[in-house]
Amino acid sequence: MTVESTAARKPRRSAGTRKSPSTKPELVQLLTPEGKRVKNAEYDKYVADITPEELRGLYRDMVLTRRFDAEATSLQRQGELGLWASLLGQEAAQIGSGRALRDDDYVFPTYREHGVAWCRGVDPTNLLGMFRGVNNGGWDPNSNNFHLYTIVIGSQTLHATGYAMGVAKDGADSAVIAYFGDGASSQGDVAESFTFSAVYNAPVVFFCQNNQWAISEPTERQTRVPLYQRAQGFGFPGVRVDGNDVLASLAVTKWALERARAGEGPTLVEAYTYRMGAHTTSDDPSKYRADEEREAWEAKDPILRLRRYLEAANHADEGFFAELESESEALGRRVREAVRAMPDPDRFAIFEHAYADGHALVDEERAGFAAYQASFADGEGA
Repeated sequence: MTVESTAARKPRRSAGTRKSPSTKPELVQLLTPEGKRVKNAEYDKYVADITPEELRGLYRDMVLTRRFDAEATSLQRQGELGLWASLLGQEAAQIGSGRALRDDDYVFPTYREHGVAWCRGVDPTNLLGMFRGVNNGGWDPNSNNFHLYTIVIGSQTLHATGYAMGVAKDGADSAVIAYFGDGASSQGDVAESFTFSAVYNAPVVFFCQNNQWAISEPTERQTRVPLYQRAQGFGFPGVRVDGNDVLASLAVTKWALERARAGEGPTLVEAYTYRMGAHTTSDDPSKYRADEEREAWEAKDPILRLRRYLEAANHADEGFFAELESESEALGRRVREAVRAMPDPDRFAIFEHAYADGHALVDEERAGFAAYQASFADGEGA
């Protein structure tokens, strides 16, 4: 009997009976859920010079990213987008790591890194074209050193590793970062990228956002040990950071990027966070996880955590929060208007550039599609 068939016979626990580990995971934390600053001898130096203005900037980044994300979810529900992958709850991991990057570093995202895209200066409305079906990615990757979204799970880690090997051969001192989720960590592509990056000492940071659910599969069905410990078997360091703590995410990513730039090879960062919403808008998380679990993580909300710290340290007043709320509303309006104004793509463009010199089969498919479009009474097609 194979391992797969044995596992398949094991009963699945219901959402309400999922067990938690007996001990809390060790992780780097600089801000508690209550907004208290925690000292850390190893990582404090990476945020020691952060100013109140920069702290407010991190808060602004997270608030506006969440507003954009919520607007996109609403647009999908209204039929304006075909699908949306929300980052709700993962803002600190993305903004913290995104703000640790230098302009000359290169990012390979999945399809949920809206906060990192924000940090790289990609216009939020450009992220929505693919989800509306009007393009295959609405930005030039080389303009912001931010690659197009990757839907194939885990493949971007190989792309990042190859790019980082090229960076090293060019003698540049920049770094590469690859984002992926806990579910993707089970893909062979990720293991292969770990092997190649370690052997070739590639300047790459693997940033795993462990939001604890690979669609409906909990992390406990992905691994027997904390994900960051997998790096040890490949010969490079791994660290687990509180992914709901923007300061810790910033500090740990800075450390990992500095290692890469200094020629010390790859690092695995596991940002221990939580997906508070659905995997995508086609998913219903109530089918596989308990409400109590989400409620427990809502108490660790990354935005509320930083707000508590800002208020306690007198780094922000009500005027700042009110102004940010107005900016948030304006962003929401801009996103709505931009999406609804996107022109429909040429339906026949999909047949272009499949072959450099054309192909009989493509010509046949184009003709069949044209006949199908012409079959509609209004001539507009499906």
